[in-house]
Amino acid sequence: MNQKYSPEMRERALRMLDEARASGDHPNLMSAVRHVAGLLGMSAETLRVWHRRREIDTGQRPGVTTDVAEENKRLQREVAELKKANEILRAASVFFAKELDRP
Repeated sequence: MNQKYSPEMRERALRMLDEARASGDHPNLMSAVRHVAGLLGMSAETLRVWHRRREIDTGQRPGVTTDVAEENKRLQREVAELKKANEILRAASVFFAKELDRP
């Protein structure tokens, strides 16, 4: 994941987006997103994704929260490591079983 912008910048951009939407100067969300993104010199898509992620994380929109997604990734890595360890142990047990059968 590209960490081009700091968390402070993200918070500032989202705060500015909230203010732009509250001012009533923009007829829809994307208009406000384009305006704020232009002021900050960032992609409108970046700001839109941040806004959507915040809505999901705060429960305003259905979806998988950031915390749950990170936990899922961690657990998937752990499962992969355990599967690899099991394969190594299986191979070792086969090897040692053959060694015990030798006269």
